[in-house]
Amino acid sequence: YEPRSLPKKIFNNVLEMIGNTPLVRLKKIPQAEGLRCEILASCEFLNPGGSSKDRVGWRMVFDTQKQGKIKPGDTLVEPTSGNTGIGMALAAITYGYNLIFTMPEKISEEKADLLRALGGKVHRAPSELDHDHPDSYAGIALRLSQQPNHYMLNQYINPSNALAHYDATAEELIEQCDGKIDYVVIAAGTGGTITGIGRKIREKMPNCKIVAVDPVGSLQALPGTLNGPAGSFKIEGIGNDYIPMVMDRSVVDYWVKTDDQESFEMARRLIREEGLLVGGSSGTTLAGVIKFAKEHNLGEGVRIVFSCPDGARNYISKFVSTGWMIDNGFTPVSSLKDPSHPLNNISWRILNLKSLRLFDDKLTIGDALEALNEGNEIVPILKEGVLFKIINQTHLCTKIASKKLKKSDLAIWEGTRDFAAFEEQDLDLAQLEQILRRNFVVIIRERDPTTKSISALYAATSSHILPIIISKMTK
Repeated sequence: YEPRSLPKKIFNNVLEMIGNTPLVRLKKIPQAEGLRCEILASCEFLNPGGSSKDRVGWRMVFDTQKQGKIKPGDTLVEPTSGNTGIGMALAAITYGYNLIFTMPEKISEEKADLLRALGGKVHRAPSELDHDHPDSYAGIALRLSQQPNHYMLNQYINPSNALAHYDATAEELIEQCDGKIDYVVIAAGTGGTITGIGRKIREKMPNCKIVAVDPVGSLQALPGTLNGPAGSFKIEGIGNDYIPMVMDRSVVDYWVKTDDQESFEMARRLIREEGLLVGGSSGTTLAGVIKFAKEHNLGEGVRIVFSCPDGARNYISKFVSTGWMIDNGFTPVSSLKDPSHPLNNISWRILNLKSLRLFDDKLTIGDALEALNEGNEIVPILKEGVLFKIINQTHLCTKIASKKLKKSDLAIWEGTRDFAAFEEQDLDLAQLEQILRRNFVVIIRERDPTTKSISALYAATSSHILPIIISKMTK
């Protein structure tokens, strides 16, 4: 394992392209935020596989092979948010291994498709399951790895994860900055980047401080009072409800929490204002940088380096899409207001939709099938009074065909979040029609005016709107 130090004219294989990613000085965003400190983006998304995890995937495969635990022809199994899997695939293609990956359902389809294109088999698991649940993406990977000639490298406990950054990434940053770094800011995922860079920085630059950024809903920050309750979040590849074994939190001097809203907005700003095609966690990290710099009054002469772990092309169907931002509540639906639209200012209630029958999280597959057979096109599942998932015939048919389900299984784990949901007062038909261009169904929530709890749900599809649009056509 020899991270490249000097550029080559011709590389022998894709692995030699990994590393030596550039640092880019931000200009517009710091100026707009009133910051005078220097902020440098470490462009890890320019690795050949598109992320910092190329370093980790290569190093884990190389070290494990060197230790004699695996040999070409074996099958590597890995639980991944996508990027580590891609990095492993680059090494597997070079060295001759088969690949199986497990992923949470919330991870973008772009990543899953890319892993398949690289020759891997992909298994999905509900994102909400605890890490130690046997049917979580980690639990499935553990089960699959117990087959003959199958081996799980497991980035969450593998020391090579941190060593990839200790031996290479940190050394590159120190060299690029001529030994002048005041703060390194990194988003917390498996902890390999923080641990590897943090340990090397502490050895070589003891005055430099390490700042870790953790999403709201994750439980990794210290002190624990920073975290609040565990919860779901849409940002990918960072945050956990437990502490991975590879993470050494003792190297972190400060923790900052950021939420999905500021993360996605900042990632979109990095793309639009700085021209850096980054992923959502880069927005998380820069949002943390800005919070920290303002809170600590960091001024001129202070240099901050922050990591941009992966790129925007992993998320074209997600936060890069304005439609997705609207559907998920990060951009107001009022941005779709169009006075020229033929359905402008027409209430959705003209559709006379029938309210949906509501189900709680105790619903079984058998109950869901019965409800669908009774003519309910959509079966909504509420958890603690919140719309959690829905089931329809197409989705459930796919699940039954691809998994060994029992009628007694809980339906909540087999439902989908592939729908848009809005408050009833926010929508007119023009906005609804535009949302349905990218969604097969839109769920409209009606709330009790006193308790604010959901009192009714309605499902709208293009077939409901079509007759009204036809009536507006000129002859």
